[in-house]
Amino acid sequence: MKLNYKEHGQGKPLVILHGLFGSLDNWYSLSKAFSDKHHVYLVDQRNHGQSPHTDTHTYEELAEDLFGFFKEHNLKEAVLIGHSMGGKTALRFAANHPELLSKLVVVDMGVKHYPVHHDLIIRSMQALDLDATDSRKDAEDFLNHMLDEDESTIQFLLKNIYRQKQEDGTVKYAWRFNLDVIADDIEEMGLPVLSGSSVETLFLYGTQSKYVQEDDKPEILSLFPNTTFKGLTTGHWVHAQDPDGFITAVKSFID
Repeated sequence: MKLNYKEHGQGKPLVILHGLFGSLDNWYSLSKAFSDKHHVYLVDQRNHGQSPHTDTHTYEELAEDLFGFFKEHNLKEAVLIGHSMGGKTALRFAANHPELLSKLVVVDMGVKHYPVHHDLIIRSMQALDLDATDSRKDAEDFLNHMLDEDESTIQFLLKNIYRQKQEDGTVKYAWRFNLDVIADDIEEMGLPVLSGSSVETLFLYGTQSKYVQEDDKPEILSLFPNTTFKGLTTGHWVHAQDPDGFITAVKSFID
């Protein structure tokens, strides 16, 4: 599978993976902070952004998609950064292909099993009739009515709505991500990481988030023994809520 990507900068390779319902565009501005010393690759994972849509969505597939990307671009000794779902992909990739990585940064994601907690968001997006949606404001009003979420979450989801030209020449709104397949395989997104790696790893997490807590650290260390932990005073969106702290922590680790 040929994944959609953007690249900039010069130097050692650095690959960034977005989270669930995200895309590479979420990281474009922030990634420029690393382009002074690295050749940065921003990647849309399958069923997201402008990468191909498929009938399944599992971490083994996501990791093998990334392996294909590494082979396509002849990447070696790379730094790999993954947030949330991208973090789980990165952990699986590090277990399968440690020889291709120099360092690994996992952003607000652990190795344990996570119960499904996106079900209301998914049901609300599926309930949104995009054929009858005339504007982004219509979609925003509908999601605000359906979801008890803060405005930033609604706006994050709406970044994935775009106007798609139909075969009959009409234009309708559509989701960038493959919503129905993700909904079918959402249980996969919570599965635990079962194998580890000795790759030097930074687990960078939000102290106000519940994804990585103190009692999770022994299990993480059992699988990824060469690990450093760093907490920032943020929620789940560490890189968006404290970009300066994120950049400082990552640069001090990878440089």
